Amino acid sequence: MVERAGGIVVGADDRDAHLALVAMPDPEAAVLRLKAREVLVNVADRPDLCDFTLPSILDRDPVLIAVSTGGASAGLAKALRLRLEALLPVSLGALATTLFQAREAARRRWPDAGERRHALDAALTDGGILDPMADGGAVRVSAWLEEAGSMPSQTVEIVLNSDDPDDLTLRQARWLGQADRIVLHGAITPAILARSRADAARVDGGQPVDPAPGLTVILRRG
Repeated sequence: MVERAGGIVVGADDRDAHLALVAMPDPEAAVLRLKAREVLVNVADRPDLCDFTLPSILDRDPVLIAVSTGGASAGLAKALRLRLEALLPVSLGALATTLFQAREAARRRWPDAGERRHALDAALTDGGILDPMADGGAVRVSAWLEEAGSMPSQTVEIVLNSDDPDDLTLRQARWLGQADRIVLHGAITPAILARSRADAARVDGGQPVDPAPGLTVILRRG
């Protein structure tokens, strides 16, 4: 993995080394020598000795997903990465590359940034034409550019019975993440609002809200 990232692997005594990966039964003495040379150290199964930890990497180039436990359990990070590998198709990288290549075409198709983002959100949603969990999304990018319509107006309501964002349903969390504007009825905790887009407009529930293109989410206390 170091070599794939462009690193050069050398021996422990190489004076040009900047990082060290240590895996040995009694690493303390070696770690002290390396740190005395100001080399940053990672020690297998010893987070207390680590200057940095290494995540478990899922590679769907150019998509990279890193799973880290902060050194608590490399086995758990690996197990989670393997589970994700079974879920994410190999073609995910091709989809990302094709979307990058289609950026100018998408700008021409939707000159307004809000409409462009909404069109992409709709395409990438569960069951959408570019659903990233489905195989072969890259070949459908051209059809998406040709067939996607203008941004519709949609309003949904979320009634909160808890201040804990983990109590949101998957659908509610997705709505918040896609909302163009959020209408607030009552005191809504920052933890809930943190699940929304940073650029989503926030509107006081006491103010009239005109129908507008995009997704409006009404948040109110139960």
